[in-house]
Amino acid sequence: MKQKKFGIGLLSLACIFGLGHKAIALNPQDVEQLKASNTCPRCDLSGADLTQQDLNGANLRDANLMGANLSGTNLGGADLTGAILDGAILDGADLSNASLTGAVLKSASLQNTDLRFAGLLGANLEGANFQGANFLLTNFRGAHFRLTTMPTGLVTSDKPYAWALQEELEELNKSRKNKKENTN
Repeated sequence: MKQKKFGIGLLSLACIFGLGHKAIALNPQDVEQLKASNTCPRCDLSGADLTQQDLNGANLRDANLMGANLSGTNLGGADLTGAILDGAILDGADLSNASLTGAVLKSASLQNTDLRFAGLLGANLEGANFQGANFLLTNFRGAHFRLTTMPTGLVTSDKPYAWALQEELEELNKSRKNKKENTN
């Protein structure tokens, strides 16, 4: 009887912890489709190693790129609308002119990423790391910043977008003023 209770307890724990998480299941056929046609909407590319790929203008709308490695990848002008990029690594990637409207970038690493002219409207950027990224004319309207590391290393709080950017601009202006005073 004692063993039966122990077995039921173990099964219960497995259900709670093991089945409660979404499984990462990369589909190799989706990777091949992306490489061959530069289009793979709604594909499962979770955990894929796509480092240093040329995916300029790729259609990855609503794709699952959770945990994918896209370091150094050219995604300029790509459509990543609604894409899931939780925990993805995009360090040094080119996302200039890309659409990431409604994308989920929770805990993603985007260090030294080029985001010039990109659209991240309504994107979830909670815990994302943008240290060293280029935000020139990037549209973050309606984006959710919470504990997000900005290009200067400043970490945002749980404030609305306008407040978070105001702090970032103040920090940048202070840094420029200090540099200017040190050169004089």
